[in-house]
Amino acid sequence: MKNILKNAKVAVLATTLVAAPTIAFAADNPIRGNIRIVIGSKSTGGDTYQASSIIAEALAAKIDANVKVDAVGFSAGYQALARVPSGNTLMIFHDQAYLGNLYGKKGYEDPFKKWNVGPTFATNPGNAYLVSKSSPYKSMDEVLNAAGNGETIRVAIQPGGVSEIGFSAMKNAVRLAYPGKEDNIVALNTGSQSDKNQAMFDGLADVINGSVQANEQYTRLPADDQKAMSFVWLTAKASTVQDANPEGMGQTSRDQLMQYASGLGVKVPMDAENDFTFDKEFFFLYNKRMSKETVEFLDNALAEVFADGKVQETLKKSFFIPNFRKSAEAQEHLMAKRDSYAKIIQSLHK
Repeated sequence: MKNILKNAKVAVLATTLVAAPTIAFAADNPIRGNIRIVIGSKSTGGDTYQASSIIAEALAAKIDANVKVDAVGFSAGYQALARVPSGNTLMIFHDQAYLGNLYGKKGYEDPFKKWNVGPTFATNPGNAYLVSKSSPYKSMDEVLNAAGNGETIRVAIQPGGVSEIGFSAMKNAVRLAYPGKEDNIVALNTGSQSDKNQAMFDGLADVINGSVQANEQYTRLPADDQKAMSFVWLTAKASTVQDANPEGMGQTSRDQLMQYASGLGVKVPMDAENDFTFDKEFFFLYNKRMSKETVEFLDNALAEVFADGKVQETLKKSFFIPNFRKSAEAQEHLMAKRDSYAKIIQSLHK
């Protein structure tokens, strides 16, 4: 019995030593007080809020701090971030931060000059376009062909971001197949996800931008329900979707979602040889005056969060793909991505 107890104590001690973080985060934290994370969306039901909440909870546990996520939208988020250089206000956004600037939308300054780009932490392979289940269009081919044959297709988007680049790709695909008919793809400019959803509920939009995380629940409704939707396109590469859990999201498996992936089940041509694809990534933005010490602290804290392995499981349960990069690597990656999509946007608007 004594040997059993002794071995048990050794096992507990070993477990404690393995699980202990390499940095005393609570003691070394240069950020004093609560941390507010503002996000570039006003919706608490969209993918930005969901991804941000997952990483915020994991970060709070790692550094033993109170971390709150506020869905304030990009404009209010930028204003809040600009006011607080201490690290008590951080921001999480996605590719819209640089796409809005590329599209020349008001309020979108170059994020690589205005802010410090912090770590990436997740990709959403579920950036999606949907139609009502009562729609006469049952696939992206039918949507594009309808526009080519003279029908007006209203697409609910949030201007200047991942919504608009997919919308631009749709217009370009019509232009390639039906020159001169691309203006039949018409933008219905809305706000965050709840606004896009409402546009479909009200019959104002034929197609909306959404996400697997925010909209899968509506795809399970019966066809006679006003809120019932169907996926017609996931902009992510098929290889990105393939990295998701086989269970997929809700009651929709990964294999079921694969049929909507770019270049696999859905073809939205970008040119004569290539299909359009887009992987939506989430990352931190910091005030330019935030200290290098704080940037390094957050880099290391988030690295430890991902080293623990639990946050990856949580992200994948919500159909996100973990993709942690520290700040310097994230900035290099996102600037290269920005440059590649700058060329695509130029080609889409010729």
